[in-house]
Amino acid sequence: MGDPHLLSSARKHPGLIDERFSDPSPSITKRPRVAAEPPAPSDAAPYPEAEVRSLVMMAGGIYPLARAEGLRGLAAVLEKVDAGCGVGARIAECCYECATELMRDDDEGVRLAVVRLVVLCAQKFAARMDIDAKGLGDLMDLIFLQLSSMARDMCTKVRIEAFSALGKMQRVSEGVLLQSLSKKVIKTDPMSGCIINGQKLPPKIKIPCAAGIFAHGIEDEFYQVRTAACTSLGALAKFSGQYAEKALDLLMDMMNDDTEAVRLQTLKALFHMATYGYLRMEEKHMHMFLGLLVDANHLIRNAAHKILGLVNLPKLQMFKSALDGLITSLEKNPEEQDIYGILFSIGKNHGSFSANIAKHLAKEITMASDGELILDKPRIKALLIVSISASFSDDKHKKLDIPSIIFAHAISLLEKFSSALGEEVNQDSILSYLCHKGGMPFWGNRSISTEFGESESCKVETVEVGGKIENTAKAAKGLDRVLVMQSMESILQTVEGAWTTKMTSDIFGAQTILRTCKEELKVFAENSAGSIGAFSNFLCEYLHAIHLIVEIWQLIKLDNSYTFGLTSHDILLEKLNISIRRMEYCYAGLNRELEVQVLELSLLANLFGLSKIEACSKVVLSKLLWIISRLDGLCADGSCELSDFIREIKKTFDANPIGDTMIGNIHTLFGLFRVKPARDFGMLKEISAVLQVCDNSSENPLSYICGLPVGVSFNISLWNISSHHRLWFRMSIGESMQHAFLEFSSFEGNEEVKNGSMVVPLDATPMAHSFVLRVCLLMECSYGISTNQGGHGGPSDCVVQLSDELDVYFVSTGQR
Repeated sequence: MGDPHLLSSARKHPGLIDERFSDPSPSITKRPRVAAEPPAPSDAAPYPEAEVRSLVMMAGGIYPLARAEGLRGLAAVLEKVDAGCGVGARIAECCYECATELMRDDDEGVRLAVVRLVVLCAQKFAARMDIDAKGLGDLMDLIFLQLSSMARDMCTKVRIEAFSALGKMQRVSEGVLLQSLSKKVIKTDPMSGCIINGQKLPPKIKIPCAAGIFAHGIEDEFYQVRTAACTSLGALAKFSGQYAEKALDLLMDMMNDDTEAVRLQTLKALFHMATYGYLRMEEKHMHMFLGLLVDANHLIRNAAHKILGLVNLPKLQMFKSALDGLITSLEKNPEEQDIYGILFSIGKNHGSFSANIAKHLAKEITMASDGELILDKPRIKALLIVSISASFSDDKHKKLDIPSIIFAHAISLLEKFSSALGEEVNQDSILSYLCHKGGMPFWGNRSISTEFGESESCKVETVEVGGKIENTAKAAKGLDRVLVMQSMESILQTVEGAWTTKMTSDIFGAQTILRTCKEELKVFAENSAGSIGAFSNFLCEYLHAIHLIVEIWQLIKLDNSYTFGLTSHDILLEKLNISIRRMEYCYAGLNRELEVQVLELSLLANLFGLSKIEACSKVVLSKLLWIISRLDGLCADGSCELSDFIREIKKTFDANPIGDTMIGNIHTLFGLFRVKPARDFGMLKEISAVLQVCDNSSENPLSYICGLPVGVSFNISLWNISSHHRLWFRMSIGESMQHAFLEFSSFEGNEEVKNGSMVVPLDATPMAHSFVLRVCLLMECSYGISTNQGGHGGPSDCVVQLSDELDVYFVSTGQR
């Protein structure tokens, strides 16, 4: 039937099985029933003794698959029993003894099942200790040492499972934990065996069994083993401060691992330690950790940011180094706005250090001549946030004096403060506090226009800082929106007035006013987010288009009829068309009023095109017809009203579809055009993209072989891009140009933000020692009629540039 030797190994401890599970057993059949236990049905066995006995016999069988299945069955039974009761405890002990006998089994699957059963037994023993504390600490050390032995197994899967199991252990003595980190054997007193339920366990395995097991784990050739070892290193840190300190040294070494998965798991382990307050960052670790803030992988950067937001930095120099690292990361990756929240957390956790930063920043602001300190720079924004965060610090026993000038300059960052604080405090309370501390009046008892929300009185109460702002202001919703919109309204009124009064008499004065207003709107755009930020950018683009219209009109009045070739008129007209396309296609959620405004500019641009060629182009007339039809559709229900300029062009076009009359009356038609920017922007969103190339600069170029194709790896971030958009890479080397289509299938995220990477092939490289590749992202757009600009594998219609142009540097392999 089978090998007598293997069968006899299953019967080494018949007493454990027969004595405990013999039927009938007085300890089972006659034991008192507690009130919490439901009565067992008479036709079913009240406890799984028979099932356990059968599975133990199966685990001692001759077939490896049967042994492994028996162990898995024991684990399934053990999961369901209560280790706190007598029978459940005996089942756990029996399962553990059965597993230990098979730890050196020849089959890998059996050893894998052994590890899983042993760690489950350890969890049951730990629960039992929580209940009756019967002195099973030595047994937990023994199991830890046994699992350490299994972590040296020749099978990779067994090693992975063993290291994962080590991280689930509880109540392990500090001496054993410290020995698992050090390859040098730590001298300890000899330990005797322990007694469980009247039975003496064999003497514990000597501690050298665990010597340096984690040091071996993080040096394993397989990254899965290294990952499991890092996870358990962090999980065990909660049991000993001394262990956590030494484990940190090993984990920091893993930051140099070649595999990103290992580095990312290491950071998760550090985050786990920081969350429970066991991460003690030292100065020797800072250089390694700060390097992660500029890592090419955004997941690693993000994990490093979160750890810095929790960790305690004991020295001011370490605090400043962390700030410098985060600011550098923000400058290189401006799309990672969550860094501002991390800066706030760091400052809040180190109140005295933040107050020191605030004093130096106040001096820098005061010394800036004529208020020329550039508040838009990431560094200044970051330092302002850190300075203000000191007010929210828990260092109540220290007097943190923050200069009032800091609060006054921080008002522009209201939305970032609100985002950092979450839902603890509303924006109105933060604004009232900043105004109060900055010595500025707040909008007390001010009625808010119903155009921007409910009209209600705004009464500001005193706000004090101490862990959080109390006595919050009972202000109307959207107050910050009212403040911004009031300022923008003033700018737009200035623009309208300049167009009306200056265009007829002082056109240069009108241009100056337009430039000034555009710069003021840029400040709002850079310091606002959401729909307000999108609308500010939209208005900047609108004023840019108006400025181009003024310049084109100046050239038309000069009437250079005999000019041939590409002229200033053509260049300005193309810039105007690009600006209009950006307004039409780079903003999602355009309402009717905004769309009519954009179409009116497009109508004027096409009219300028007809005046240049002084002939009726079929393409231009087709565009005019499409625009007029679109305007009729938008205003058909009376929700929007056509301007005098649009109505006159429509009337002229209906009377003479050939367009001759429009060319002759261009001065009259232009006189009807009025600048009147829309105020209602609804849920406007800006469509944008950011391109990045990993580890590339003029000092660190990519290699290529002359004349052969080369692949370029890009990291791409997309905002408010949907599946119907068509995006293209445009890559140019001098006059040579190539397009590549961007697939969304590998991108992660939602409709608001998508992130992904893509390797784009450059078909042919020049026969040169080095070159610079200029790359940007384009979005294809259509006016309802195809212009057939593309072909040759590129866009088939008009395009608009979606990202800034990026320089990618290459050098021939022979020049390295």
